[in-house]
Amino acid sequence: MKKALLSLGIGLLSISLLAACGKSASNKPTSTKDMRVEVIAKGFQHDFWKSVLKGSKQAADKHGVKLNFVGPKDETAVAEQLEMLNNAINKNPSAIVLAALDTKSEIDAIQNAKDKNVPVIGFDSGVPGAPKGAVKANAATDNYKAGGIVAQHLYDAIKTRLGKGQVRIGIVSQEVNSMSLSQRTGGFIDKMTKLLEADPNVGKGQVAVIGHDKYNNDVSTKNAKAIIELRVPAEVTDAAGKTEAAALLEKKDLIGIYGSNELGVKAIINANEAMGDRIGSTGDKVVTVGFDSGKLQQDAIRSGKFLGSITQDPIKIGYDAVDLAVKAAQGKKVKDVDTGVKWYNKDNIDDKDIQALLYE
Repeated sequence: MKKALLSLGIGLLSISLLAACGKSASNKPTSTKDMRVEVIAKGFQHDFWKSVLKGSKQAADKHGVKLNFVGPKDETAVAEQLEMLNNAINKNPSAIVLAALDTKSEIDAIQNAKDKNVPVIGFDSGVPGAPKGAVKANAATDNYKAGGIVAQHLYDAIKTRLGKGQVRIGIVSQEVNSMSLSQRTGGFIDKMTKLLEADPNVGKGQVAVIGHDKYNNDVSTKNAKAIIELRVPAEVTDAAGKTEAAALLEKKDLIGIYGSNELGVKAIINANEAMGDRIGSTGDKVVTVGFDSGKLQQDAIRSGKFLGSITQDPIKIGYDAVDLAVKAAQGKKVKDVDTGVKWYNKDNIDDKDIQALLYE
């Protein structure tokens, strides 16, 4: 009898061990056909996110995993995104891909995912400030580096106009709180400051940065040879953005201006139309550059109103994020992926590789 019970116990233990071999440490299947990845974007209506969805589906199809892609009505709907995140966690998915609108509001939910051993992958602006170890990797644009690329192109276009009196370079940014926009703005300011200070017609300590405490420096505008001025609208509306852009375009010493996202770009274009015709890409015009690729922006580039712009690769963002999620769910080590950017202007905007990245 004792031998029979012992045999039964050993048999049950063997079954348990065999079952465990087919599961990960988080009790989730390692076979991709049984995996489900929940993707929570910042929005859904914008063509940028539709392109991200396209890339996400490509990765899901490659790995043979189930995919659920959701997003709130717009990028101010923090409570709606939090509800979507909680719903995703309650489904016990294999992994979650998240572009957080406000990490502080989602801290408890993200911690819950971590406690349930659900790996989180950040994408787009990622999940800055998440609980340590919760986010395994990020698939995102290096926005700081991208802002610097924009600054280099603008500097190259305006450098011959330096040394002829005080000059001003303007920036219209939708806001300065989200990581993606703050990095695009900070990267631009830092690179432009460095380029101007290295220019013999400007020099060290001769660049004043004004407009927001987050970026202001201690150089006085009175004696500075160059001023970088940031304008941030009081609310996220086209009308408010236009007001800030107009305030910059009214200044006679303005020689360059940068819109750090679609709202900033539209604000510049709309303000220019209302004020006459100040912006352009050559001559004595205010040389204009941007980020993103809305229809107005593309038209402005084709017509020569804009020198050029940076576009992200939304398809690659979606693809890499889901690819990382699957690997993390399998227990593999993953690391951040820079999904890259492209500079486009009137010379290459219709090239096949650029057209694939443009979104309206």
